Amino acid sequence: MVKIQFLKSQIPVRKIINRFKMWDLVFGIFPSIFVKIKYQILKDTAKHQGLRNQLVSVLEQKGITDKSVLDAIKKVPRHLFLDSSFGAYAYQDTAFPIGAGQTISQPYTVAFQSQLLEVKKEHKILEIGTGSGYQTAVLCMMGAKVFSVERQNELFKSTSLLFPKLNIRPKYLSFGDGYKGLPSYAPFDSIIVTAGAPFIPQPLMSQLKIGGRLVIPLGEEVQIMTLLIRKNETQFEKHEFGEFRFVPLLEDKN
Repeated sequence: MVKIQFLKSQIPVRKIINRFKMWDLVFGIFPSIFVKIKYQILKDTAKHQGLRNQLVSVLEQKGITDKSVLDAIKKVPRHLFLDSSFGAYAYQDTAFPIGAGQTISQPYTVAFQSQLLEVKKEHKILEIGTGSGYQTAVLCMMGAKVFSVERQNELFKSTSLLFPKLNIRPKYLSFGDGYKGLPSYAPFDSIIVTAGAPFIPQPLMSQLKIGGRLVIPLGEEVQIMTLLIRKNETQFEKHEFGEFRFVPLLEDKN
């Protein structure tokens, strides 16, 4: 919990707020306090930008060539999607735990999947597995209209609160079963699955536009990154791109 110095004693922010019944009174008396707290929580410095620039160089060396993907990685403050204890390592090309038994994917994986999608501005993209929200933010930064589904209520709540603070505006966030997709918002230009699936859910295939791209890691212990391109109503073109490791894609809400 963030604490502030107040009359020479450490008092949690929540206790200060609880002493006032009117929010306007709180903000009227203590505007500088709340500005300071917001700054501490959402701090993004020139040092962070420098670390993002270094990360982009690493991703380029690993074969990421899509400029819009690299530009988005440069702009999205990954450290704000992690627990503060991992903040110093946020721009290493590494995955980290985020709670609820889930992880934030390593930046290379995020960039690789995003590149496979061939995102254009205004594309409707269905994301299965909001997670920390980092992949969502990268797609939004690329100009996509993102519809995202998360089955873990803990993560759904935390990302729903975080996005507005970062001025990131997904088109729609849903607490639900990723295996079912979002049929009421279909069809989608692209679909991205950010967890390892034992098979490709039929509802996701049916919600893809003709010409659309579905990127999904397939497998149990180790997954093969798989791209499906919908050629017509019944035919899909399949491409495989090597081994990756993801947490499993689970059915139903939690």
